[in-house]
Amino acid sequence: MNLLKILDKLSNDKFFTTEASRLETITNMSTMGKQAAVAAAPLGLGMLMATPAKAETLNTVPGTTYKTALTDALQLALVLEYLESEYYTIGLSTAGLIPSVDRTVFMQIAKHESAHVNFLKSTLTSLGTTPGTKPTFDFTVNGSFTPFTNYNQFLILAQAFEDTGVRAYKGQAGNVMSNKAVLQAALQIHSVEARHASQVRRMRANKGWIELADGGNMPAATNAVYAGEDNTTQAGYNTATAFGAAAGSAAYDEVLSGSDAQTIASLFIV
Repeated sequence: MNLLKILDKLSNDKFFTTEASRLETITNMSTMGKQAAVAAAPLGLGMLMATPAKAETLNTVPGTTYKTALTDALQLALVLEYLESEYYTIGLSTAGLIPSVDRTVFMQIAKHESAHVNFLKSTLTSLGTTPGTKPTFDFTVNGSFTPFTNYNQFLILAQAFEDTGVRAYKGQAGNVMSNKAVLQAALQIHSVEARHASQVRRMRANKGWIELADGGNMPAATNAVYAGEDNTTQAGYNTATAFGAAAGSAAYDEVLSGSDAQTIASLFIV
């Protein structure tokens, strides 16, 4: 699995500094988002999910097996779990970063992510496939972010990672259906990731769910994580008719394709 590397430095030095006012912070988020979109243009990150995502299904091209689709899905999940586990490990080991009132939450989340990594590695091995090695991560994106010196940024990236993971697990459901035991475990992990996402969102004073592709006080650079979440049509039924667009979109979380999840994760991979 070849992962892309984006290490273009964004130029806004005031992004989420402690000196910035609330209004300046919002302005800086918008500016940073525009810069990130330009930096990511060669990979189309700013254009990801222009239309509602469709669930990925098993490849039925002759010579492609169910096992290949299954193991590819598990390898993708492993990359995302490696990313989350490493992120929280570094955050918890950084003195003075996470307030004591929040440490218990992130300690528990970190344990969950570590357990998910171990499960995925064990499952891939049992299927006769060598688990991918943990990538080298750069959570600063070559100095553009400072999540380990700025707790606000730490929470923002935590939310983006968790929300990405929730959508990515759903996007791979069709590719793990060939193994009922793995499908059940994947669904169990997915629900826990959703609890993580909701918890972190509330820690940032956001709603626990997503409405109309609005991540909630997130920089525009994270738009790809939420693109497509404004969809209100489910199995031909327009949920907005009965509940309104905001409630209709929030009632159904959208999937994220494997390629899109990989591209988002690759921003932080060296």
